[in-house]
Amino acid sequence: MHHALFDFASFVREFWDKEILPVLIEYIKIPCLSVAFDPNWEASGHLERARQLALTWLKSQAEPDWRVHDLKLPGKTPLIVVEIPGASEKTVLLYGHLDKQPEMEGWREGLGPWQPVIENEKLYGRGGADDGYALFAAVAAAKALRLQGLPHARLVILIEFSEESGSPDLPAYLETLTDLFGEVNLVIALDSGTGDYERLWVTTSLRGMLSCTVTVRTLKEAAHSGIASGLVPDSMAILRLLLDRLEDPATGQIKLKELYAPVPTVRLEQAKQAAAVLGHTWIEGLHPLPGLRPLSEKPLELVLNNTWRPTLCVVGQEGLPPVNQAGNVMRAYTSLKLSFRLPPTVSCTIAKGAIERALLEHPPFGAQIQVQFDTGGDGWEAPPPAAWLLSACDEASLTLYGNPTAYLGLGASIPFMSFLGRRFPHAQFLITGVLGPSSNAHGPNEFLHLPYAQKLTSCIAYVLARHVHA
Repeated sequence: MHHALFDFASFVREFWDKEILPVLIEYIKIPCLSVAFDPNWEASGHLERARQLALTWLKSQAEPDWRVHDLKLPGKTPLIVVEIPGASEKTVLLYGHLDKQPEMEGWREGLGPWQPVIENEKLYGRGGADDGYALFAAVAAAKALRLQGLPHARLVILIEFSEESGSPDLPAYLETLTDLFGEVNLVIALDSGTGDYERLWVTTSLRGMLSCTVTVRTLKEAAHSGIASGLVPDSMAILRLLLDRLEDPATGQIKLKELYAPVPTVRLEQAKQAAAVLGHTWIEGLHPLPGLRPLSEKPLELVLNNTWRPTLCVVGQEGLPPVNQAGNVMRAYTSLKLSFRLPPTVSCTIAKGAIERALLEHPPFGAQIQVQFDTGGDGWEAPPPAAWLLSACDEASLTLYGNPTAYLGLGASIPFMSFLGRRFPHAQFLITGVLGPSSNAHGPNEFLHLPYAQKLTSCIAYVLARHVHA
């Protein structure tokens, strides 16, 4: 069947250029922020614009026997499901989303979140890689199989509109669509990342996510810093003490033992192999300033830090005025938004309890401390892959990229995956995507690496062709 990969690749390149790229360019222009960032999303209409763009395109591309389900529950973001009949009773679920992260500052001159630009075979703009391409790539893979006359299982393409908010609306849809999905045998999610652009990367695990806002109050109202300093503690100084309870600032190591989990042997071996491929390229892809040192000089430690160890980032603040508006004032309070990433097998509930105790017990100087948690989401670890899936991925990667498949945990989260893992406990999982070095999802200058995405589309078509005979 290897020859089919070349046939896939030829069709897919042409389909991407003629049919996918124009609609992706239009999609990037739409500021369809997820519900967490646009509470008035129904009034603003941007998610609706993205929905109609997708539906119009699907109408032009769907084969006569395909069924497009355009779903909208009251008060929920929409859902699009494409049902493609197959040659067996097996069902493959292909997943992606069309909602986006906010604009973010720092786009370089000539680029912008809603301004599609193609440069050096990269399509810049918000949402193309994370992961607006997924619907169009899944359809292209299905059409490639149809063109070659190759059988495949029944396919169900699921595209949601609330993933960037933690998929709050998806469970309600799944409860109503039990008969449509049936017993899913394989899940392919296209919302993940890559270590480089030289091979197929398969995601073996996802870290959990938990965030909270910590507020320290010391005064009823702000006071002159010259009069108050030295008499009462500064709220920021107390927050520094609280942060030191959570994290060693010299190493970035989390101090709470409840937030750790043992690394399975198979994941450690995969991490070693990935570290040998990546070296320090992960660091280079983040564009560090000259002279900045990583948290470790050992690539394996960096891989484990990012995939199987807890971390903390301060992602927001309140109570601190901009520098150009800051007077000589001791402020009455300071709030920080803390974002934790958790090992794949650590429960958010357990982590929340440990964090809450560390922040609230024995408040420094008797200050008032409040902690408010967001919903959060547990991590996920893939079940052991079947032999056919391992060989299919390697065959596709070697033929299309010239290198074997690499396996790596993802430091980020896809909240829906743990739900899918519980919902389809006997399914195989192929979690992959296009978010490689410098692609910068959620940040400025996000781009979609077009040659990589085209080859990935062919890889998916090949896996689907192999799956039906497994």
